[in-house]
Formats: sequence, C-alpha cells, structure tokens
Amino acid sequence: MTSPSDPPTGGASPVVTQRRAWTTLVITGLIIGTAFIALYVGLQRSPQPSQLPIAVASTQLANTAQAGFGNAVAVTEVASIADGEAMVRHGDAVAVLGATSPTTLTLDYAGASGFSESGAARQLAAGLAQKAGATVQENDIVPLATYDSRGLSAFYVVFGVTLSSFVLAQGLTAATAKVRLRHRLYAMGGFAVLIGVIAATVAGPVYGSLTAPFPLLALSLTLLSAASAFTTKALGAWLGPAGIALAVLTLTTIGNATSGATIGVDLLPEWAQAVSGKLPPGAAVRAVNNFGYFDGAHTVAPLVILAAWFLAGLGFVLLRQRTAQRRPLTAPATP
Repeated sequence: MTSPSDPPTGGASPVVTQRRAWTTLVITGLIIGTAFIALYVGLQRSPQPSQLPIAVASTQLANTAQAGFGNAVAVTEVASIADGEAMVRHGDAVAVLGATSPTTLTLDYAGASGFSESGAARQLAAGLAQKAGATVQENDIVPLATYDSRGLSAFYVVFGVTLSSFVLAQGLTAATAKVRLRHRLYAMGGFAVLIGVIAATVAGPVYGSLTAPFPLLALSLTLLSAASAFTTKALGAWLGPAGIALAVLTLTTIGNATSGATIGVDLLPEWAQAVSGKLPPGAAVRAVNNFGYFDGAHTVAPLVILAAWFLAGLGFVLLRQRTAQRRPLTAPATP
C-alpha cells in the first residue's frame, strides 16, 4: 500500500504540500466568514434611525416634531398633507405627518421603503402622539407588492445576481490558460444579459415579487451582473487570489449587507450609509425599488454607478492585458 505522499504508479513526482498554499486559503476563508457574520448580524442588532426623512404638515407640528425626534429624523415642512404625500410617492420622504384634529395625527407612509424604515417612522410618530395625548391614524400609501410581503425580494435577487456573476468571473480567472481573454469577456457580457433577463423574468412576471417594468428591471440586473463580474475579473487579474478575496468582501459581503434591502439605509451606521449606494448591490437595490415603487425617481445615479463599476472593471482588465504583453517572456502574466 502506498501512502498519500508516495509517487503514483505512472512515475510522476509526488505532491509536496506547501504550508503557505493552504494556510493562506484557511486564513482568507476565516476573514471572509468572520466579516460576513459580523456585518449581517451586527447591523441588525439595534438599528437606530438617523436623519430619517419625514415630511410634516404645518409649521407648528414641524417644530414640535423636530424637537421631539431630534437627530433621528430629518423634518421637511410642507404646506399640506397632500404635498407630503407627493414626496412620499416620489421617494423623497418615508412618511408625511399631519394633524386632522387637535387630538388626531395622521401618518401616511411608504411600506415599500422597507419594514425597518416605515416601522421606524410609525414608532416615532406613535411616541410623539403619546406625549401629546393624541392618537395616530396610519395609511400605507405606497405598499409592498402582494407577493413580497416582507420586502426582501430585492435583496435576494440582487444577492443571487451578484453571487452568480462573481462565481463566473472567479472561474474564468482561473481558466486563463484555457480561454482567451476576449472569449472570457464575451462570456461575462453574455452572462450578464442572460442572468439579468432570467432574474427579471422570475422575480417579475413569474412570481410578481418585483413590480418594476420588465425592461428596466432587466437593465438594472444586467448592469449589476456586469459590474460584479468585471470588477471581480479586474481584481483577480491584478492581485491574484487576494483580489478574488477582496471582491468577496467588497461585493457579496459589504455590498449586500449595506445595500439597504434588509436594514433601511437611514438606520445603518454612518460608515455603512457612506458606502451603501456607491457599491453595486446598493445601487441595484435602489434602482429596482425606485423603478418599482416610486415611478422611477432617483434612478439615474444608481444606473450610472453600476455602469461605472462595469466600465472600470473592463478598463482595468484590458490595461492588465496590455501591460502583460509588454513584459519579457520570462515573466508572463495572466490577466
């Protein structure tokens, strides 16, 4: 009987384990796993609103609300409840607070803003009413889709598209000796279109969970896939395995955890709010939700961000190819 270190019968040299080869993988896995758990669990421990946008009708009530809410709410005074409702439907405010009588407040909110944000607005309004000895009448004027009862469909779709695009790019990066660069780029581009259409079809017409118009939903998810795949490819081309690990941390871990799909953006810590909309998953969540619930308001910036990530990734991959071609043959690179 031969031991695992014995040479095979074909006469090939035995495999010699290099400690650094496996310890690096173990350490990388531990870092990614720890970061994933710490972010997803940590962000949901005790989310607190910070500058939650709420419209308030009348100057007196606005002053009372600002004093009562403090920094938790960004109060915007409006002339009437109808004006505030227009802001809510446009995605400029989570809710509008008004008074219909000295003892009755009305809160019209957007359930489509997510359970955490609309729930925070409702809780704050209830607390203010209790202090004033009043009651609150609530109305969800922008409700979630019937088949998205928890408001998590956008998160799962965005996560799935991001993860599948990362896996493809990782595999193509490892196949540089077998697949020419232009074919790898074609594969990622074609995959982005296909996964965008498939994800939009399943979540949209088939399940009815995302209400964005199909072409706009497919466009948003296609750009997300392209941004994720080409960014991963670029990081892998320039940094090797470390670049792939960085892509996991940036896209699938930090990007999805701070996207605002599970915990509303206005309930995230300041550092998470700062990066949320600038990373592909957060930009995609905004595009999908704004197209679906808020008449496409504020969707230009998310689409531009997704396109910028895609084009930057493509640019760095091509730049890596050009620099590799200029190197001596004794030091080939694998873009």
